[in-house]
Amino acid sequence: MSQTIKKIASISAAVLALILLLLYMQGSFVGKVPPGSSEPQAGPKIPESDTARVEQMQVDDLLTWPGTVKSRTVANIAPRMTARILDIKVNAGDRVNKGDIIARLDERDIRAQENAALAALAGVNAQASRAKADENRIRSLYSKDAATRENFDAVTARAKEASASVSQASSAVSEIRSHLADTLLLAPFDGVVVKRLKEPGDMGLPGVPVVSLQTPQGLRLEADVPNTCAGRYKVGMEVTVRIDALALTTAAHIDEISPEIDPQTRTQLIKIALPAIKGLQPGHFGWLEQACDQHTALLIPASAVQHIGQLEVVTVVAAGKPQMRHIRTAKTFGTQTEVISGLHAGESVLIQPQQAR
Repeated sequence: MSQTIKKIASISAAVLALILLLLYMQGSFVGKVPPGSSEPQAGPKIPESDTARVEQMQVDDLLTWPGTVKSRTVANIAPRMTARILDIKVNAGDRVNKGDIIARLDERDIRAQENAALAALAGVNAQASRAKADENRIRSLYSKDAATRENFDAVTARAKEASASVSQASSAVSEIRSHLADTLLLAPFDGVVVKRLKEPGDMGLPGVPVVSLQTPQGLRLEADVPNTCAGRYKVGMEVTVRIDALALTTAAHIDEISPEIDPQTRTQLIKIALPAIKGLQPGHFGWLEQACDQHTALLIPASAVQHIGQLEVVTVVAAGKPQMRHIRTAKTFGTQTEVISGLHAGESVLIQPQQAR
């Protein structure tokens, strides 16, 4: 029982001490002072070189818009014909060189057409050879008046017709062989595979991409910006871009602004040309940082703000005397901090508050 009484007494004493401390901090044991301030302490005057004036000025409302790093050059590799996909030799992230095989389509139907065209070409070549021989024979007889003009004209016409058939059959073979070349999908430039959209066994269709390929050079950040802010941007304008994956913030220039406003999101697409950055790849996430508006703010040096627990305080200097005051701060602009309550424009604050001795 005595232990419980001692424990209660100890807790009561601690609570009483805390109450007395709070009353002291509120000035209950000294003269009344304005809320949020403490009475100026006696001491030497503080030189003006150690103080800074609270300034009122216009500052930018900095906003950030998410975007994705994309390549300026993008190619969707798609078949020109309908055929089953036999093999895809690349995966997302693979680097390829110009002319490398991306995928291979089934060529059996094309081979069958080629064989049929070659057989037809052989047939018309034989007919053309026979017609040419007949023409030469009748020409010789005609020159000796041993053949009529009618016979000569007939065999000459047959020879020309056979020659035309050979040309037509040769063109058919060439066309089929060009289709045969289309069964190999080749990389049009050096680049990186971004997406693999098909798998072996799928049916390849004209215009339907099998893979998506991009160049690692000429990268841009593409961000959708509300049209209320997009109107502030101009092509060639310098903006700030942040790439979190690389812990990098860099200056870049606007390369393109889409004139179209998305009717659902009310945004416009802004494309920012990025400088050469080591490690930057298509697909990286980034931010477009830019001011969209301005507001009037009270600014003081960030070094003037002290943190006591969760409280923010400054030392206001009035008539050369220090006075502690609670404040609330907002954004930081370089070495300046915005104050949203506790100070007025024109007041002076101590840059490096003096330590109590």
